[in-house]
Amino acid sequence: MSIAKFKETSDYIQSRTNVKPSVGIILGTGLGGLVNEINIIDEIPYKEIPNFPVSTVKSHSGKLIFGELGGKQVVAMQGRFHFYEGYTMQEVTFPVRVMKFLNVERLFVSNASGGVNPDFEVGEIMIIDDHIDLFPAHPLTGKNFDELGPRFPDMMHTYDAKMIELAKKIAEEKDIKVSQGTYAGLTGPTLETPAEYNYVRVIGADTVGMSTVPEVIVARHMNIPCFAISIITDLGVPGMIQETSLEDVIAVASKQEPKMTIIMKELITRV
Repeated sequence: MSIAKFKETSDYIQSRTNVKPSVGIILGTGLGGLVNEINIIDEIPYKEIPNFPVSTVKSHSGKLIFGELGGKQVVAMQGRFHFYEGYTMQEVTFPVRVMKFLNVERLFVSNASGGVNPDFEVGEIMIIDDHIDLFPAHPLTGKNFDELGPRFPDMMHTYDAKMIELAKKIAEEKDIKVSQGTYAGLTGPTLETPAEYNYVRVIGADTVGMSTVPEVIVARHMNIPCFAISIITDLGVPGMIQETSLEDVIAVASKQEPKMTIIMKELITRV
């Protein structure tokens, strides 16, 4: 990937819409309902965008949505890219780079994940305040783009503390139960074995999933404040582990998604 490709893609997108997004949104499995709250002005399928990957997961529809939400102009990825699809980390995070060239100032991310904290329940909504990167590749390896960020970015404040506190306040106001914790990112596409669930718990995670970490790392590299939220769709807790399918994940995520949407929409309105 190169600065020229980021610019080529952003120039194309800007030729297709007059929306000037200040907010970027990446929606996870079964969590596309936030799009229904957007006053949609333009939609661009990924397959039409130069240099863009195309999502291969059936639960990810694959288009950029441009419009207004909460008084802000936004761009939303309806469908994200995953390392397990065979893309490089640079390809997985390419859209986040492009968002920077579109002048996005904040990134909001959602995902579905497996809970390893024994205090969690299926359907729990967790605000992510930290992560553990267990992917075998890193999105910042290779040439560093000094124009975008430093060679060795600090990860101390990866998830924006002010947005986390505001989201918790909103959840309390709306009588929505939320937790807060650490997300571990693994490759997939297999769900974790009982021993792997135990491992990620032992090293300090509360949930585990197959996304989010690469996008947030790249956003942090470019100094874009991030807010991320996860819906616990299954449990990896000893004695509570059950066989889980994609359909099960989507069912739980879809049921809890309206609550997540309330938090995200109100947060975007207030920041």
